Amino acid sequence: MKKRIFEKFMKKKLAILFVSILLVFLILVGVISKINASDGDKYKKIVLDNQEFSNQPIAFKRGDILDRNGTRIATSERVYNVILDAKVLLGKEEYKEPTLEVLEKIFEIPKEEVEEKLEANPGSSYQILKKDISYEVATQFNEIVDDTENNPYVKGVWLEDDYIRSYPYNTLACGTIGFVVDGNVGSNGIEAYYNDVLNGINGRRYGYQDEEATFNRTMKEPINGKNVVTTIDVQIQSIVDKYVRDFNEANKDGPNEGGGSKNTGVIVMNPQNGEILAMSTYPSYDLNNPRDLSSYYTEEELQGMDEEEKTTKLNGLWNNFCVNTPFEPGSTFKPFPIAVALDKGVLSGDEIFHCSGSLNVGGFNITCYGGTAHGTETLKQVMENSCNVGLMQIAKKLERENMVSIQEQFGFGEFNNIDLPGEEQGLLYTVDNMDDATLATNGFGQNFTVTMNQLASGFCSLINGGDYYKPHVVKQIQNEDGTVTENIEPILLKKTISKETSELVKDYLRGVVTDGTGKAANIEGYDIGGKTGTAEKLPRGNGKHVQSFIGYAPQDNPEVLVYVVIDEPNVGSQSSGGYATIMAGQIMEEIFPYLGIQRTH
Repeated sequence: MKKRIFEKFMKKKLAILFVSILLVFLILVGVISKINASDGDKYKKIVLDNQEFSNQPIAFKRGDILDRNGTRIATSERVYNVILDAKVLLGKEEYKEPTLEVLEKIFEIPKEEVEEKLEANPGSSYQILKKDISYEVATQFNEIVDDTENNPYVKGVWLEDDYIRSYPYNTLACGTIGFVVDGNVGSNGIEAYYNDVLNGINGRRYGYQDEEATFNRTMKEPINGKNVVTTIDVQIQSIVDKYVRDFNEANKDGPNEGGGSKNTGVIVMNPQNGEILAMSTYPSYDLNNPRDLSSYYTEEELQGMDEEEKTTKLNGLWNNFCVNTPFEPGSTFKPFPIAVALDKGVLSGDEIFHCSGSLNVGGFNITCYGGTAHGTETLKQVMENSCNVGLMQIAKKLERENMVSIQEQFGFGEFNNIDLPGEEQGLLYTVDNMDDATLATNGFGQNFTVTMNQLASGFCSLINGGDYYKPHVVKQIQNEDGTVTENIEPILLKKTISKETSELVKDYLRGVVTDGTGKAANIEGYDIGGKTGTAEKLPRGNGKHVQSFIGYAPQDNPEVLVYVVIDEPNVGSQSSGGYATIMAGQIMEEIFPYLGIQRTH
């Protein structure tokens, strides 16, 4: 009896419990339905935000740097990064060992290294294991991954496209081209000046799981950078680099330390439009390995340097002497005051000068080059003999105001805005601080500083009829498919002298090569004009000099200018030997046939 009563009680209690649970369930369904109806989208977003989501960049291709004929000087080669997806790799136990074996075999990534990353970030979907994998190695890996029949458990690793900057000609025009650091940041040269043009915009690869656990992918394609077409000619640049290298190799064991010279610079330029066909500097460096100092210092010397000293050495190595280093020009400046004196009527061209070998100015006895007494000279002979005494007399006739205006007139002491970074202005005197001795020495190119870029640009206007063009190293911007987006036309900045004066100055410069100090540049069959220069460096009397020569051809209508500067040549006597003139002659003899400049006799 008691048993039946207990059973009846329990059934009743279970029924009540069942009804209560059912009632709670119905209420819960009602509440959820109400929430879904009113705030469903809000909570759906919260759920999706907590799902797996990937956002990976797709690298753009940096634009190429080309020579004027389309030859690639700098390019970006496709490489691959090895990416670890720890969540996938740890998804199943059988994935781990086969995948780690492949990573070690193909990419030489130690298993221990991968284990550490998996342990540190087991929930990560994106970790870079190794960069700059070649196409050949990437192909080997892809063949393994694609062979699912034999390698079903290689999971959680994939390859990401990337690019690495490459310079096919290594040291060619290194000071002009520059290089890339930190991925796509240009350092020095065209790489830096045109960095925004060469760079593109990264794309993006997005992926997420929706509420149905479906993995969705979308991609925004990268925008590649534009190509820069330079005015540089690889053939001419190669010839110039060869002679610069040969000189410094031949004299590296001279009486002084530091190689064949402290600096050597060469500019080859079209005087009719300001285009630079070649720009070479020494010391040079490998653009593919710009931090390598081993070519100039022994292992012992490098080990003795701290990081600050190494950085200083590297900055010196990367310096573009042609643009970034002012120096006293010496006698290559002499044509400028002569041209202005003729143009202003201060000289007629019929004057006679007398050189006794020195001249006392402002209490200083200033000698002629080598102490030579040239005697009686015409104005043309003053140029041919590079006579300091004659130029001091001309400077006195011009007076301070005109000497200062000459410097401004031809772009000295100011930026001419060449499309390269780090351009320097140089230091000049003003009317107020120019005394008699300074006026005299300025007349023959001492006691003020210029850059090669400035002097070459000004000299072009002396020989082309008086047109001063903005110097430039880039002529065109192109899309990656070769479509021209911008032509960089020659810019005429000013008129410096009259055509008549230009013709007279060219006659004097021709005499320098045929009968004067520039005979070493007189190539048989060509009508070449030019001017030699030897500047004594401060402090005076220390035996250190800058040798230079600037020349052009043909005489009637100059098509090319060659300017060579050798700063402290490592030779017995830096003030003699005509090394810059000899080098200029060698360069001209080799590039004239290539440029189609015909022999006239």
